Formats: sequence, C-alpha cells, structure tokens
Amino acid sequence: MAQTTGARAALIGAGMVARTHVAAIADTDAVQLATICARRPERAAALAAEAAERMGHPVAATTDLASVAADPAIAFAIVLTPPDARADVIRPLAQAGKHILLEKPMGRTAEEAREVVAICRDAGVTLGVVFQHRVRAASRAAAARIATGDLGALGLVEISVPWWRPQSYYDEPGRGTYARDGGGVLISQAIHTMDLALSLAGPVTAVRAMAATTRFHAMEAEDFVTAGLTFANGAVGSMVASTASFPGGAESITLHFERASLHLASGQLVTQWRDGRVEKEGATGGTGGGADPMAFTSDWHRDVIADFAQAIATGRDPLVTGEAALAAHDLIDATIRSARSGRPEEIPQ
Repeated sequence: MAQTTGARAALIGAGMVARTHVAAIADTDAVQLATICARRPERAAALAAEAAERMGHPVAATTDLASVAADPAIAFAIVLTPPDARADVIRPLAQAGKHILLEKPMGRTAEEAREVVAICRDAGVTLGVVFQHRVRAASRAAAARIATGDLGALGLVEISVPWWRPQSYYDEPGRGTYARDGGGVLISQAIHTMDLALSLAGPVTAVRAMAATTRFHAMEAEDFVTAGLTFANGAVGSMVASTASFPGGAESITLHFERASLHLASGQLVTQWRDGRVEKEGATGGTGGGADPMAFTSDWHRDVIADFAQAIATGRDPLVTGEAALAAHDLIDATIRSARSGRPEEIPQ
C-alpha cells in the first residue's frame, strides 16, 4: 500500500541498520520516507529503490546533504551514520530546522554527545535517540511496576550482555576502533542494555572496571568489560559485557528490590515476589546477540519512529531525549577511564 500520509523524513546513511529503518517506516502511517542520503551513491540508489518498491511511492536518493537540509517538505532526519560523522551531519540539518532522530551512540565520547545535544538545542529542534529496547512490552511493564513503589527500595542491579561477534565483523574498516566507533563492546553493543538499566534503576555515581581485548578478536578496542557500580539511590550492582561469548546469548537486567526481583531477558519480564508469587509478561524475541547482528524485529524501531513523529507534531519530548541518553555515555566514559586507571571513577550528577 502506498504511503501518502505522515511526516516526511529523510534517512541519512545506508549502512547495516538502514534496512531496519526502512522496514519500520513501511510499517507505520506516521512517517513517509522521502529521501535516502548516503556518501556512496550506489548504496543510496539501491536502498531507495528497495524502499520505493516496498512503500509504493517514489523515494529519492542523493549524496547531497545540503539538498536534504534545504528541502522544506522534510520534517525530520533519521541519522544512521557512523559515530565519527555525527556533528558535521547534524549541524546543517538542525540549523535548517530539521528535527533529528539519531541512532546510538550520539558520539564517540560523552563530550561529543553533549556537542550534538547543544547543536540541536541551539537550533531549537527536537533531538531523539534510538534506544529501541525501551519500547519493548516487558521494558514498559518493568517501568510501570517500579513506578508504583510496591517493590520497595532497590538494593542490587545485575547487567549482563553475553554477546558474540565473529572476527569477520571486526574486519570491516573502522569497526571496533576509537577513531570511528569510539570503542568496542560498550559503545557499540552494550549501550542499549545500559540505557535501559539506567532508565529503570536510576543514575550511577561511581564505577570500578576492568576492560580487555580477548584472544578471540583482532581489534583496537575492548571486547570484554566487567564493572562494579554504585547507584545514586544507594543500590550497588555489576555489569559484564562481551562480544567474545560464543555463541552469544540474551542480554539481561535483574533488579533486586526489597519485596521482589525483576528479571528482564529476551523480551520477557519475570517478577519473583518474596512471598512466592511469580508473574511473567512480554514475549520472547532475539536482539542480535549472536553472529548475525541484525537478528531482531523492526517493530521496536517502528514504535520509536512513530513516537518521534508524534512528539514533533505535538511539541512534547520524544521517548528518549538527547539529554536522557547522556547517562549511558557518561557511564561508558567513566567505565573506560576506570579500566585504564585501575581506580574507581565518579560520575558527576
């Protein structure tokens, strides 16, 4: 069915995750894909042709970012470029009044992420970040349950990301480097789980960490991290993240409260009450933890994109604002600093 309604959007970037965004847009009436802009014209043209066939209307292909910025019909841009090409892409779009929905991470460092937030704030445009795990039914159920206060005080947080990537994944130029990606497993993979955990447990004030590159990968940055965490609310916790855990498993978050423990994994929330009750919510599904990094549904991206379109139409904040996304960046930077120094690192609040 041809899409003739919804806010007109441009995709900036035609890399690995771009097809997920095309599928997501095709599945919602909230957005109409107008243009795909990429540095390589053949990739932009191929993806635009695929999108046009899927959506039933023309989709333009261009390498000219200025033409996207100058198009008055485009309401917002979904930026999918590598982390080393964020500010230079976002600045002309934001200054032209285009709202920005940005794939994680916002930058290679927390400093770069703050620069992106400032660019959009100064231009008066909305900045949203694609942390799609927040829209999963189990994640929403966990947030709602915590908000009631019925669980009591939080005491312990356990974050686990036991993923696997073959060496061929890191053989792509720039992948797993500080210059392009800003790091390894934390900023490229675990950032999603970290963001969700922080949204549920609150901010971390201090971290003590160890990071390493295992013998399974030839890469510049880390493929394994373990850390102890201190939260602002007095809870403590642990985080283990890896892309060296063959064959790769589901990431998980476990939150131990006074009256119950919540366990989030594979799209399901299990609540185990201290009085013996056990409740389950949500449906299981993959998130790309194994050799195929794209082994997940586009439904979550669809919901994030539709929420962003509604946010700019009504003037409210999107699901994850740029400011909210800074918490994960601050934790990543502090974790790496601690791993390098061998000392605890505080995170200013």
